[in-house]
Formats: sequence, structure tokens, C-alpha cells
Amino acid sequence: MKKPEIPADEELRLKALKEYSILDTLPEKEYEEITYLASQICKVPISLITLIDEKRQWFKSNRGLTVTETPRDVAFCAHAINDKQNIFIVPDSRNDARFHDNPLVTDDPYVIFYVGIPLVNPDGFALGTLCVIDKEPHVLDQYQINALKALANQVMNVFELRKKTIALDIYIKEIEEQNKGLEKFARLAAHDMKSPLANIVMLIDLFKSDYANVVNAEGNDLLDSISGAALSLNQLIDGILKYSRNAKILSENKEFINFYELIKAASKLVDTSGDVRFELDFDRNISIYTNRVALEQIFINLLSNGIKYNDKPIAEVTVKVCSDKEFVRINVIDNGLGIKTQDQERVFQLFETSVNQARRGEKGNGIGLATVKSLVEGLGGHISVRSQVGVGSDFEFTIKK
Repeated sequence: MKKPEIPADEELRLKALKEYSILDTLPEKEYEEITYLASQICKVPISLITLIDEKRQWFKSNRGLTVTETPRDVAFCAHAINDKQNIFIVPDSRNDARFHDNPLVTDDPYVIFYVGIPLVNPDGFALGTLCVIDKEPHVLDQYQINALKALANQVMNVFELRKKTIALDIYIKEIEEQNKGLEKFARLAAHDMKSPLANIVMLIDLFKSDYANVVNAEGNDLLDSISGAALSLNQLIDGILKYSRNAKILSENKEFINFYELIKAASKLVDTSGDVRFELDFDRNISIYTNRVALEQIFINLLSNGIKYNDKPIAEVTVKVCSDKEFVRINVIDNGLGIKTQDQERVFQLFETSVNQARRGEKGNGIGLATVKSLVEGLGGHISVRSQVGVGSDFEFTIKK
């Protein structure tokens, strides 16, 4: 018996094999089906997907055998991986000097006929084989050989998919950890900034109360500007906190939600000081199974914008909802300032605004619509806007059922 040679690239080959994290895993349907097809097409009782590590030949799928591995020194597949470009064929092992006294030939499972297709990864490393075995001499025609090659390609495709899935899982876990760290940082930073800002506003109010008659009009205007800037910065911090919580919001539990009831509740949380008219133009029975907190946050932002960025004597906001098999489509329509055509995509980007000043003089921070877009997409939907300056805006978004 001739022992198989060790490939010249053995160290790198073993490293590549371990990157698939597949050794000693449980049987899986995808591989079982491939060996079943190989056995049926080639009309043989045994078909294997093998992987060669340092000391053994391990079977990811072993149709026709009860064992899960054999020593590498006696493995036919350990010979096959040394010629990555060709099929390894042994028509009758009893007449082959390399194998005639091999224990796998002289004893169970009596490997007489063997054909192995090397499983070569994209980097050129032979990880193992897809092989077929018979206990008597056998011959494959060209159709069977071509089919076996195609099945071997599919084995490698499944291997590569597994490797990419593992890498993606690791990446997702890293992102989740980073998000947790960023959320914690945002909370701490916000707490540390909001406290001195509140002190600034309080001290300015106190200063004006005690020294209003001493400071001239220009000085009072400067103090008002400082106070306004501090309040704007405080709002910006609140907005960043809300935006940073999107991933957490979307991970919370889902429930059945009636749109009419949710929008009525959201409208009560919106600042409506002044003349505002809400209209809900849809069937009151439309419901969806989704995340309540996320959907409520979307409506609060859009309803608030319809009022805040509005120059009409009466701010009008209309909500329309319709449902189909896959999505619920919602339109939030206002009669506000409108958005220039060139700004209609930009307004959904973080820290981007389309107007300098809102209805009651406050300035936008460019976080609200970015938050809305993030939440809508997190719920499997899409958002867009149609708008005309001086007429109003129609924000249309979908939520996947």
C-alpha cells in the first residue's frame, strides 16, 4: 500500500479548510441530497463528501457507509486532492499497486471501484472530494462524469455560501456591539451636555430678571440669541438620541395596530397650538401587525412637520391609508411651505434641512426625516415625497405586512 503524499501547500490548505467551520458538523439536507444524486446517477451504492484534515478523512455526507471518518493514511481521497485539476479514477483497486493491500479494500467497505472529484475552493486549495464507490469493478460514461463534476461544483457553492454566512453573522454581531456602544455613548454625552445647557438658559433668564434695566436693548438681544442657541442645541441632542435608538426600537415586540386609533393618539402628542386641522381619510378598520413604537414615531414626526413648516392661517394635515396584499401605503399630506424639487431627496439625509425657519421661528435640525426614513426602511418599506413650494407636501411611505 502506498501512503498518500502531503500536498506542497498543506499548511495553507488546512488553514483554508478550517475557515469553513464545517468539520464535525451534523448532517445537512443540502449535502445529503447531493450524495443521493451522485449515487443514483453513477449507479453505485456509496457516495461521499469528504474533507481531509491533518490526520483523517472526515465525511460531511456518507451515503452507503455507517462510519463518519477514516485515517488519512488509507484514504483514497487523500490521493485525489494531490491532483486538483483531474478526476481521480481507480477502476479496480485489487489490480492497483497503490491500493491492493489497503484495509479499505481487503476489508469492509471493500472499495474496489473509486472515482473522486477534488473539491477546490476559489483560492485553489483542494479541501476534499465528492466521490463514488462500488464494491466491484465499474465504469462511468462521459454523461455520468460530467454530472459528477457539476455536483462537485454545487458542493463548493454550498461551502462558499456557508463561509459567507458565517462571516455575515460575525459582522452583524460586531455591528450590534458597536451600536450598543454608540447608544451608550450618545446617552452619556447627551446627559453631560444637557445639564450645562440647562444651566446656561437658567442663568440667562436669571440675569435678565435681575439686570434687565441695566443692560441695553442690544445686550438683551444678544442674551436672547444665546438662550435660543442653547435651546436649539438641546433639541439637536434630543434628536440625535432618538435617531440612535432606531435599532433598539425596531427590535422591540410587534403587535396588531389599528391605524385610525394610532394616528388619533399620535396627533394628541403633536404640538397643535394655533389653528390646525387634521383629516383622516381612510377605512377605520385597516390594521397591520408591526412595531407600534416605530410606527408611532413616524407619524409624530410627519404630523409635526406638517404643522411646524407651514405658513398658512390654518395648517391642514390629511392622512390617507390603503392596503394591498404585501404593503400598507400611507400618505401624509400638508398645505405647508413645500420643498424645492432639488431638495426632495436631500431632506431624508441626516442633518439636512430645506427651510431656514419653521412656523413659530424655531429651526429644524435635519434629524426628524432621517429618523423617519430609517424607521420606515427598518419596517420593510420605502418613503418618498412629492412637493410644490407654497402649496404643500405629500409624504408617501409603505410598511411591509
